[in-house]
Amino acid sequence: MTTDSSDTNTSAPGGGISTFKGQERALRADRLGTGGLLLSVLAATAPLMVVAGVMPTTFAVMGIVGQPLLFVVLGVVLILFSVGYAEMSRHVHNAGAFYAYIRRGLGATAGASAALVALVAYNALQVGIYGIFGFEVSGLLATYADVRIAWWIPALVAALAVGLLGWLKIDVNARVLGVLLVIEVLLVVVFDVAALADPGKEGLSLHAFNPDTLTGAGVGTALCFCIAAFLGFEQAPVYAEETSRPHVLVPRVMFLAVGGVAVFFALSSWALTVATGPAAIVGTAQKQSAGLLFFLTESRLGGTFTDVLHVLFVTGMFAALLSFHNVVARYAFAMGREGLLPAAFGRTSGSSGAPGTGSLLQTVVAVLVVAAFAVADDRPVGDPTAPVLQLFTWFGNIGALGVIVLMAAASLSVVVFFVRRGAAGAQAWRLVTSALAGIALLVIAGYTVKDFEVLVGAGPDSSLSWVLPGIIGLAALVGMALGLVLRSRAPEKHARIGLGNEAFQLDKAASS
Repeated sequence: MTTDSSDTNTSAPGGGISTFKGQERALRADRLGTGGLLLSVLAATAPLMVVAGVMPTTFAVMGIVGQPLLFVVLGVVLILFSVGYAEMSRHVHNAGAFYAYIRRGLGATAGASAALVALVAYNALQVGIYGIFGFEVSGLLATYADVRIAWWIPALVAALAVGLLGWLKIDVNARVLGVLLVIEVLLVVVFDVAALADPGKEGLSLHAFNPDTLTGAGVGTALCFCIAAFLGFEQAPVYAEETSRPHVLVPRVMFLAVGGVAVFFALSSWALTVATGPAAIVGTAQKQSAGLLFFLTESRLGGTFTDVLHVLFVTGMFAALLSFHNVVARYAFAMGREGLLPAAFGRTSGSSGAPGTGSLLQTVVAVLVVAAFAVADDRPVGDPTAPVLQLFTWFGNIGALGVIVLMAAASLSVVVFFVRRGAAGAQAWRLVTSALAGIALLVIAGYTVKDFEVLVGAGPDSSLSWVLPGIIGLAALVGMALGLVLRSRAPEKHARIGLGNEAFQLDKAASS
């Protein structure tokens, strides 16, 4: 078997990761255990936002009754992906997870390209949520406090609050995320039980799990909607440097997250079909739209429960905002210490050990984007068209496409990485699962690009159908160009791409 010195992890005597220029350029170790890491990852999936938003939209727009079966299928695909991805996490501990993994298999220039795609994609996912968050908060204030404000005011307040929390210790963030997530999940489970206890006219029908329900032109696009609901599980390796045993905790959390999310969403979407009856779910979703879940809880669990659910819908989105913010900040940190962004991004802040400059960058991006949409919004207060149908759908689908492409590239990288190390025989089954997952993810990416106008609600002749996905393509090209420039003009920086904390050993060797 061949060896690669860049796969070696160095540890400081105290258990933290050593650095050449001091701890300020390394994330603090031992901040997260299994529970904290799992909660940080799962918060990004925003379970209540998926059940109340993604699921009704998929039923209504795509007309696919078999959405529960889709979640099972996607769960299998993502578990196949996780097999190789988790094995890579045993060899690579870097806050820039996706691009670090891609760099190890496909080279430093490909890693630079992936880094910029990841930065753009996760920023887009985070910023897009502000649209629906602002609209929901303004709606709650109008309903319960008789106060009418524009959607962008609570969105900007939330951006500042998220930015402040991003400067705190990651374990503090994990506690905030954990409390919000647990309450969300419990309330959805209460609805699931209530729906099964009081089913619609067709009773406890399993028709939604019938493969015959996955036919028609809308299946490919429904896959795009549903895979977005899983986004977040792949973030576990981003926190690897902040765990005590990344080689154990990261794979464990990834499989727990994928399996848990697949089962939870499959059961919850099935509960929606049971509550209305499979024959009526599409029509009811088209009539109720994003109000489907609340419509069903009102009749079964009463107005008070539904009011609480509305509030938790908002806090769940806040948890997702904070989770994605943390990921973006850590990608910026990883890119800063490796020369893909200015060096200031590669340093942590004082006592908290958080990537403060990266956190500030993400906050500034969020504020500027929300402000731009606010200035362009000439619709009356309460009209959701701008924040929900533009900011949320445009940016959410840009981000989802970027992450799907990164997962496909990471699957290929896993295969190349172990083949080059002479470990193809020992890792054969992982290479097979990675290859199968990569093919499936490429198919989903193809459907996403093909049906982008449907995903963002634009017409077939709209320029948005190529401009918006083109943002991910542009990020990939700019990142590749940056990698080529570094290879030509600063080969020492090019060599550090994707090496994470190990890059400081190169600095140390060069200076000695």
